[in-house]
Amino acid sequence: MNDKNKLLRKLPKVDFVLDELAYKNGVYVPLAIIKSAVRETIGKYRKLILAEEPFKFPKTSDEWNLIFTEAIDKKNRLNLQRVVNGTGVVIHTNLGRSLLGKQSMEALQNAASHYTNLEFDLSTGKRGSRYSLVEEIICDLTGAEAALVVNNNAAAVLLSLNTLSFNQETIVSRGQLVEIGGSFRIPDVMSRSGARMVEVGATNRTHLFDYENVIHEETALLLKVHTSNFRVIGFTSEVPVHDLVILGQKHGVPVMEDLGSGSLIDLSPWGLPKEPTVQEIVKAGADVVTFSGDKLLGGPQAGIIVGKKDIIARIKKNPMNRALRIDKFTLASLETVLRDYYDFDHALQSVPTLSMLTADADTIKKKGHRILRRLGGAQKVKNFIGLQETVSRVGGGAMPEHGLASWALVLQPGDMGASGFEKWFRSLVVPLIVRIENEKMIIDLRTILEDDIPLLIDILKQYMKKGQEG
Repeated sequence: MNDKNKLLRKLPKVDFVLDELAYKNGVYVPLAIIKSAVRETIGKYRKLILAEEPFKFPKTSDEWNLIFTEAIDKKNRLNLQRVVNGTGVVIHTNLGRSLLGKQSMEALQNAASHYTNLEFDLSTGKRGSRYSLVEEIICDLTGAEAALVVNNNAAAVLLSLNTLSFNQETIVSRGQLVEIGGSFRIPDVMSRSGARMVEVGATNRTHLFDYENVIHEETALLLKVHTSNFRVIGFTSEVPVHDLVILGQKHGVPVMEDLGSGSLIDLSPWGLPKEPTVQEIVKAGADVVTFSGDKLLGGPQAGIIVGKKDIIARIKKNPMNRALRIDKFTLASLETVLRDYYDFDHALQSVPTLSMLTADADTIKKKGHRILRRLGGAQKVKNFIGLQETVSRVGGGAMPEHGLASWALVLQPGDMGASGFEKWFRSLVVPLIVRIENEKMIIDLRTILEDDIPLLIDILKQYMKKGQEG
C-alpha cells in the first residue's frame, strides 16, 4: 500500500504539466485537446497503480513529456484517416470502397471552395434541379429514359419499393432474399418500404410459373435482386429479367431489378466473371434498375435509379426522396466518373477501381521488384521480405468466388509474431492494413497505389529495423 501511495504522489499535476509541457510538432492544437489528453494519460497511470498491474513508471520529465506529446498527437489526429491497403481487396467496404481519380478530386475541391449551380438553372436564371446535373449523362450511358441518384443503393431500393408497392404486393424469388454486409436484409428493407413481400420458388430454383401463379389485383411489382456475396451453385435455376418483363407486360405489372454493384463495362475480357451490365438490363426492358455508385462503377457512395420515364417521375415525387438526396460533393465526383465512361478504354485507366481490377499479374510483379530494389535488393532483405504469387479479391459484394492472380510482399513475423506486427502496422501515423496467412504478413500489391510506395518503403524499413532489434 505504501508503494502504491508513493507512486500516486509521484503522478504529475495537470496544471504543472500544462505550464511545463514543451509541445512542439508544428501543428496548432486547441488547449482543450491538450488538457484532455494530459488528464486522460494521468488517469490511465492512476488506474494502473490502483490495480497494482505491472508497468514501467516514467522516471524523468523528458519521459513524461514524450508520453504526453504522443497522447496529444493521437487525440488531435483525425478519426477518418488515410490507410495503406495491403489486403488486395479492391472494393474494400471497411476501407472506403472505391477510390476517386484526379479529376474527381479536382471537382470536389472546386465544389467545396466555390459557390456552384447546384440548384440554379444558368440558362433561365431560375431554380433548377440537382438531379439534372447527371441525369442526361446516366441516360446516355445506360440507354434508360430517365434517372435519379440518391445517397446509396439501399436507399434506391427502399425509395423505389415505397413508391411502386406501398401497401401492395411485390413478388420476389426466395433464393434472392439475402442478407449482405451490415445486417442489410432484403425482407427488412421491403417491410420498411411498406411493400408486402410475396416469396416464390425454392432457395435454389425459381421458375416463371412461380411468379405467374401468385399474380393478382394486389400485385404491384415483380422484383429481381442481385445476391451480392451469396451464391447457390449446383442444381439451380432463376428467371431471366427478359422473361419477367414479358410476364409483367402480360399482366400490367412493372419489373424492377436491383443489380447491387452494377457495372457499365463487361469485365469478362480481363478474366473476371460475366456479370450483366446496367445497359443489358435496361435493354431487356426492366422498368426500374438500381445499382451502387461506389462499387464496380468506381465512383462515390450513391444509389442510382434508372428506368422508364413515367416510373422515375413517380419516384422523384416521393416525399422520401428529399431525405435520401445527394449533396454537391457526391454530384461533383459522380459526374466526373460518369463522363469517363463515354470512352470505355479511357475509363479503364482513369477510374482507379477499374484500373486495379484489370491490372495484369506481370505488371503487379514488376511493382514488387521496384519496391525491393528501393529497399536494397531482394538478397539484402531476403530474411525479412519475399515476393510471391497470391490471389486478390474484387470486394464490395461483387464476384465473391472469383480471385485475381496477383503478387505480394511476404513479411516474416520474427519475435513479435504476425499478430504483433499486424497491430503495430495499424498503430502507425498512416496505418498499413495487411493480411495474415500461415503466420506470415501479406501485402498484396494490387491495392498498393503509386502514391503509397514511398510511404510503404519507409514503413518496411521501420519493420526491418524492429525485426533486427527483436
